[in-house]
Amino acid sequence: MPLLRQLKFAFDTVATSLWDASRFAQRSGYRNIDLQQTARELLRANGAARIAEVRVEWNSRLKTAAGRADYRQKLISLNPRLSEHPAEIDRTLRHELAHLLAQFRAGRRRILPHGDEWREACRDLGIKGEKRCHNLPFPVRRYVARFVYRCPNCRQEFPRVRRVRRAVACLACCRAHNGGEFDVRFRLRLVSSSGGL
Repeated sequence: MPLLRQLKFAFDTVATSLWDASRFAQRSGYRNIDLQQTARELLRANGAARIAEVRVEWNSRLKTAAGRADYRQKLISLNPRLSEHPAEIDRTLRHELAHLLAQFRAGRRRILPHGDEWREACRDLGIKGEKRCHNLPFPVRRYVARFVYRCPNCRQEFPRVRRVRRAVACLACCRAHNGGEFDVRFRLRLVSSSGGL
């Protein structure tokens, strides 16, 4: 019977490799020509022909995000797990395109990622009322906060996974006492850490 088991093992290996080949489109860096063409047509239809040479690719490094837009590289990256939710692929593509379109319209001016300009671009791309975050059941990895910072004024604590490398102040105190501008009096101070100093 060992020969029969080996044959079964060989068949399972071939079947698995065929299944993997059919999921080639989900590998990192693979460009989706159909989605890319759709993205380019949508940008041209909204007067953004200058950035219409956008690339659309699957990126397996995206774990919890459905997609990501990079204006400088004219690149939209989509999470391969979107293939488990086919109805969400077009909506996610348009959501990310809205980021590119909003930045194109704003020029060099900095805009909020999900601000008014983005919402207007969403309307123009046919996804009026789009939310800033998806509610897809992607696994979320939780990280243990190793550093705890405290505001010297209100005493609120801010747990962080990574050590803060720049001057950061308590937003609530800065808003209440300094018109929302940074104030060194409210700079967060490290109160405890569990390694990694």
